[in-house]
Amino acid sequence: MNKIPAITFSFWVMKICATTLGETAGDLVSMTLKVGYAVSSVILLGVFLATLLAQLGTKKFHPALYWSVILSTSTAGTTMSDFMDRTLGLGYATGSLILSTLLVGTLVVWKMTEKSLSVSKIETFRGELFYWTAILFSNTLGTAMGDYLADHLGLGFVRVALILGGLLGILWLAYVFTNLSHVFLFWAAFVLTRPFGATFGDVLTKSKEQGGLNLGTIGSSLVLFGILIFLLFFTTWREGRKAGLKTPG
Repeated sequence: MNKIPAITFSFWVMKICATTLGETAGDLVSMTLKVGYAVSSVILLGVFLATLLAQLGTKKFHPALYWSVILSTSTAGTTMSDFMDRTLGLGYATGSLILSTLLVGTLVVWKMTEKSLSVSKIETFRGELFYWTAILFSNTLGTAMGDYLADHLGLGFVRVALILGGLLGILWLAYVFTNLSHVFLFWAAFVLTRPFGATFGDVLTKSKEQGGLNLGTIGSSLVLFGILIFLLFFTTWREGRKAGLKTPG
């Protein structure tokens, strides 16, 4: 049975919210709590594996479980990227290149083995593994890409958020007005929403001297978590209501 949600406007709002929360929560564990990038990556990868095993073990779509895996990939991706770029000293550009290669490689192997990159209906165990592997790499790539644009190129968090928002708008226009592959547009948008969310998270948490709003990792994480929970309940209620209206009698 299909275990992924429909790709709607609500999906993208929740995706951006989850990736932004992943950025602030990852920074909360590694920096605010002073755990460090290496230890926090191990801890958060463990959380990811736990949620992934639960997701793989279920036989139908559970919204709360699905978005828990999305959130755990985003949170783990934040600390993994920071560990590669800062602790290992690879730098933002090299880290982004490595992660881009891993993501493209995953999509190529997925296409070769499953004959499809469809994200509207995934029914095989192997296809679901490729799906979550691609999501983990794309969410990790987002942090490195966002930091590279904001810090290394000196564009600043707000400017990068505006640039990425504009690119996402172009992808939406391409979806509406062109015949470009919807699968390609999905993965392009999925990759871009991660640095957009990561950069937006930096806008919320970083100091005003760094171009942020100085809300802190704890306050920002709590606010974003509340928004994500609200959207989760709202979309679940709406889908349940639609299903009830379609039921005869």
